Amino acid sequence: METLIKRHLNRMQNVSLDFVRNMMNKIDWNERLVMIKGQRGVGKTTLMTQRIAQVFGTTDTTNVLYVSLDNIYFSNHSLLEFIERFHAMGGTHLFLDEVHFYKNWNIEIKNAYDEFADMHFVLSGSSLCSLTDGEADLSRRCITYYLPCLSFREYLKMFYNEDFQPVSLNDVLTDGNRICADVNARMRPLPRFTEYLQYGCFPFQKEGRNNYYTRIENMVNNTIDAELPKLRKFDVANSRKIKALLAILASSMPFKVDMVKLATMIGISRNSLLQYLQYLDDARLLSLLYSDVNNVKRLQKPDKIYLENPNLLYALSSTQVNDGTLREVFFVNQMSVNHTVEYSKTSADFTIDHTYTIEVGGRSKDGGQIAGVADGFIAAADEEYVLGNKIPLWLFGFLY
Repeated sequence: METLIKRHLNRMQNVSLDFVRNMMNKIDWNERLVMIKGQRGVGKTTLMTQRIAQVFGTTDTTNVLYVSLDNIYFSNHSLLEFIERFHAMGGTHLFLDEVHFYKNWNIEIKNAYDEFADMHFVLSGSSLCSLTDGEADLSRRCITYYLPCLSFREYLKMFYNEDFQPVSLNDVLTDGNRICADVNARMRPLPRFTEYLQYGCFPFQKEGRNNYYTRIENMVNNTIDAELPKLRKFDVANSRKIKALLAILASSMPFKVDMVKLATMIGISRNSLLQYLQYLDDARLLSLLYSDVNNVKRLQKPDKIYLENPNLLYALSSTQVNDGTLREVFFVNQMSVNHTVEYSKTSADFTIDHTYTIEVGGRSKDGGQIAGVADGFIAAADEEYVLGNKIPLWLFGFLY
């Protein structure tokens, strides 16, 4: 127990509140059981320790503890035993990280939640599949939040100390030039946007760009080689084929999905490919798009497949990243955090919230794909200001 307290104090001495993710204000911290999900490296641990610093300071270990369940302490102590002891000492708030390293973590936390009515728990971990499985057992008790990768707006704050407030989609579509004027008065957005697309999705760019893509590759390899075989009965013999699939998607132009062709390219059956695509979507390595999200059936063929964020394209592509793919991956990534994104049934790219039709493209897009479509817009790369229904693509990175 004393070792865990020392670890808590050591970690809290390094907490900075200079940059705090927007999610901090979205979470209802009054709930007794909160789960924070997200890809490796997006800042879940930082968010938890920042919350502790904000509310309890950096030296309080009577009321609160941050504990990582990969600590060797739990090799010969049960989690429930630890919680009982902490509660007996007067503890009320536990921030439990890397919970997937502890077998049956969900069962013991459920027992603790039911037994100690005055305690609050915040959970997180690096295995999205494990957290999703455990979440099912805690569904009546747990409030879950997903921490996405950095938005373009958050990237500007974190790396350039340019503090812009999040805007609504309605603001972007109806009052975009006011926002553009504010941004352009303080900085030139296009060079920073190019940086973001290559290096801006994960906070660990702070540790340097030299190994940035290596870190992303390690995250992908761990998910495919370790997490999926363990938690999804994924045939490890197909690991190389699935990595080949990701490389194909990273190097390709946007296309409507041909499952037979794609399965043939990587050498697995169509049904296995559909199952693996769903696994990769669960692990947030892919984003699967459908034309009618309300009627998606299990193992239904997606209409479009994207890597989850633009930095994955650069990390996994074996050729030069296609501009069209890059733009669409960015748009889907930023929009899907707070909005419903569907593959458009029109000739345009996307339908947002069953209402808005968006075509994503370069400066030369003429609007033919949205001609005659109500609430149709172009998300245009290489623009600094709104021009009619043509909205700068980077502006969609200010939504959170």
